[in-house]
Amino acid sequence: MSCSYINVYLIDLCFDLHSKMKLQNVLNELQSAIKATILKRKIIISFSGGVDSSLLAKLCNDLNYDVTLLTIGFKNCHDILFSKKISNMLDLPHKIYEIHPDEFNIIKSLINQKLDIDNLSWLENAIAFHYMSKASQQLGFDRIVTANGIDELFCGYDIYRRIMPCNQDKILRIMNIKLKNEISMLTQISSVLTKPNIKLIHPFLFCNFIEFAKKIPLFYKIRDQNDLLRKHIIRKIAFQIGIPKISAYKRKKSMQYGSEIHKFI
Repeated sequence: MSCSYINVYLIDLCFDLHSKMKLQNVLNELQSAIKATILKRKIIISFSGGVDSSLLAKLCNDLNYDVTLLTIGFKNCHDILFSKKISNMLDLPHKIYEIHPDEFNIIKSLINQKLDIDNLSWLENAIAFHYMSKASQQLGFDRIVTANGIDELFCGYDIYRRIMPCNQDKILRIMNIKLKNEISMLTQISSVLTKPNIKLIHPFLFCNFIEFAKKIPLFYKIRDQNDLLRKHIIRKIAFQIGIPKISAYKRKKSMQYGSEIHKFI
């Protein structure tokens, strides 16, 4: 038996021995973060059909929020097609807002001037949230809830894989940088929303949840430099509470790629 195989086996064994208690603890904290940050019952959730947004949608629905899912993107893009499938499987109301190529460059230029930044990822996210806020307003919602924070806290990004193997301290340093960047980006993005009364809510960036998630041992999140899935404890919880397997174990695809905003820029 090779060393790498033994390491994976030991990680799986350790996960199994402690998973029931740890899964319940994380599930409780996810629910607490939602209840602490989402104070209105009627909400719209930014939804791609991936594990993070599907988990958020299912948790909110189970907590008796009045949930509607919202997906934005260009016609027949990945996110629109995939989210239709998963929303049907979750049996939740789902709205789609298609981005029209004719207006895209105008919106892009306006937002770029307003933000005045050189970061392409921030611009792409700002454009996506602009369209989400526009669609939410048309649908009569003033709260957009997102699953932002999961990738930062549970090693969802590829950078975590690329710096493996490393110790918990190094991961935490990267995590803090990613969290600071995410919070700064979302703060700036709030300024480009269609109407000032549209509010973005990010339960998994709630301070109590951040502190809790940072203390979760690394092997619950990522295994080694070959781990293309990552976020293992989140995926296990998602599958456990009824998220379809094709969503719970789907590899990450960022919103700007799934919506094809990156492609059109």
